[in-house]
Amino acid sequence: MENLDNTLDTLVAAALSAVAAVADAPALDEIRVRFLGKKGELTALLKSLGQLSAEERPKAGELINKGKQQVQDAINQKKALLDQQALDARLASESIDVTLSGRGQDLGTVHPITRTMERICDYFGRIGFTVEQGPEIEDDYHNFEALNIPGHHPARAMHDTFYFDQSTVLRTHTSPVQVRTMERFVGNNDNPPIAIVCPGKVYRCDSDQTHSPMFHQVEGLYVAEQVSFADLVKKTKK
Repeated sequence: MENLDNTLDTLVAAALSAVAAVADAPALDEIRVRFLGKKGELTALLKSLGQLSAEERPKAGELINKGKQQVQDAINQKKALLDQQALDARLASESIDVTLSGRGQDLGTVHPITRTMERICDYFGRIGFTVEQGPEIEDDYHNFEALNIPGHHPARAMHDTFYFDQSTVLRTHTSPVQVRTMERFVGNNDNPPIAIVCPGKVYRCDSDQTHSPMFHQVEGLYVAEQVSFADLVKKTKK
C-alpha cells in the first residue's frame, strides 16, 4: 500500500507539472492520454489493485480515483485557458478599426446607348432643336393612320407589330411623336418653324442574332419656310 501511495503521488505530481507546462491543445491531449487514457499510467494503477488485500482495495481505489480526478480537473482548467487564449488571439487578428475610412465604391457609368442618345440630343439642341417625347404604348391612329400607313400595309401585320388589341400597339417607330407635336402646334394655333428631335425606344417583332424586339431611334422634324439641308449643315458648322 505504501508503494502504491508513493507511485500515485509521483504520477499525479508529474501529470500536474506536465499540464502546467503545456502550451497548446494537441500537447495537452497527449498528456491526458498518457495519464488518463485506457492504457494511461494512472489508469494502470487501478489494474494493480488485485495485488492488494481485500481490506486495502477500497481505500486504494478511492485514492487512485481522487488522483485521476485531480489531474482531470487540471486538464479541464488548462484547456479552458488555452481555448480562451486562442479566441483572444483570433479576435485580435480579426479586429476591425472602426476609425478607418470606409471602402471606396466604384461609380457606375452611363450605358453606351444612353450616352449616344444624349450626345445626339445635345448636338441638335445646340442648333436650335428641342427634344420631344411620346408614349411607348400608342394608338393605331398615331402609329399608322396619321402617317399614311393604310390597313393593308405589311407593317401592320402581327408578325411585325406587338398588339395589345386592335387599336393599341407598342410603337414601331418614334414618328408618332412628330404627329403629336404638330397636333399640339395646331391646337395652340402656333405656326412653324418646328425643329424637334424625337429619341426613344421602339418595338417590333424581330428576335434573332441580328435583331432585337426593342431598339432605339432618333427622328428629326424640321418645318419652316425656305429651309434646306444646306441650311441645316450651315447651322451645325457655327
